[in-house]
Amino acid sequence: MEILLEEFYRQDLHTPQYIERRYFLDENSYQVNGISQSGKSALIKHTLLGYKKSSYLYIDCSDLRIDVPSLNETLTRFCNQNDITAVALDNYRGEIALPKVKQLIIASVDHYDYSELTTIKLYPLDFEGFLAFEPRYDESALNHFFQLGGFPAMHRVPSEERVRHIQRSLKNTLTEIGFDIMLLSTNLITQKISAYMLYERLKSTRKISKDMLYKNFEILVTQGYLHQLEKINHPRAAKKLYLCDTSVKNALSTQKHFGRLFENMVYLEMIKKEFTLFYDEEIDFYIPDQNRIVLCMPFGNQEALFKKIEKIEGFIITHGISKVEVVTMTNESSLQHPFVPIEMIPFSVWALTEGEEEAESDDLLPKGISFDQFLE
Repeated sequence: MEILLEEFYRQDLHTPQYIERRYFLDENSYQVNGISQSGKSALIKHTLLGYKKSSYLYIDCSDLRIDVPSLNETLTRFCNQNDITAVALDNYRGEIALPKVKQLIIASVDHYDYSELTTIKLYPLDFEGFLAFEPRYDESALNHFFQLGGFPAMHRVPSEERVRHIQRSLKNTLTEIGFDIMLLSTNLITQKISAYMLYERLKSTRKISKDMLYKNFEILVTQGYLHQLEKINHPRAAKKLYLCDTSVKNALSTQKHFGRLFENMVYLEMIKKEFTLFYDEEIDFYIPDQNRIVLCMPFGNQEALFKKIEKIEGFIITHGISKVEVVTMTNESSLQHPFVPIEMIPFSVWALTEGEEEAESDDLLPKGISFDQFLE
């Protein structure tokens, strides 16, 4: 094992065209969790490359040559002999013992209960992070975001290879059942779906037990490949289903539904900002600690919006909502309502301001016209 460790120790690390993200690792010890392709390896390598080469050791634990018992027996001693102060265990597995070094960094799709490690949850890029990869910020940037999604590596993959790149990544990372669940889920995004509903659909195409589906579905949700959104005050109700990245939808399905994809994209922006969210009937997203509602209407107009607001007036009053944000593709306006201010905000503005009121609005509805006047 020492021969292999010596090879790891002498290897040169590379992070081609690395672009800084909002996450960074200082001299403390960390556990970096995130789905495949979220940028864990690049973040770790970029951190290590800021150190003196002789002071760190990077190990990809997925290397088939690694014998775990031998590694556990040898690693700490090897670090002491070579004055290694920082060790990174990429693609970490729980059976690998943590070495005793000054700084330890592990990376995995799974979370491990190590109190001595600070946990960083790494998501694919949000829109703000995506813009750092763009040569210029104009109307084409949002179109690129729809096409590429949030996986950082996609910027280096030729356009004709991107779909196969995502397919291979998921195939290599997920179990066979897990991949089948992802395939099925791509056509069910933003819908109220339970694990039992997935089981009922999947059992018609393959032999599978209910327990096996439940187990694999829970793993996908825990790791972050799938997300669930709970209904407010109804924890037993069916949860809405979302994908980890909008590019997965295009890579695994030919079914087109822009409205659902747009809602998935809005959802991802909010969870990456660690908002606590719920849904309710006719309400896409409710943020209780901000008394805020977010609606998704990519191509909505005034008539559709006012009809929508009428349906949720009871919720607005009951829950003391202080603001309603309507995320659109390009429409922007400030609307008056007897109970709550309503803002129509283009996604490219909303995502960069976390839904807060920032820019002056153009007029979809003339200034000063109220909700009641419009209905008249």
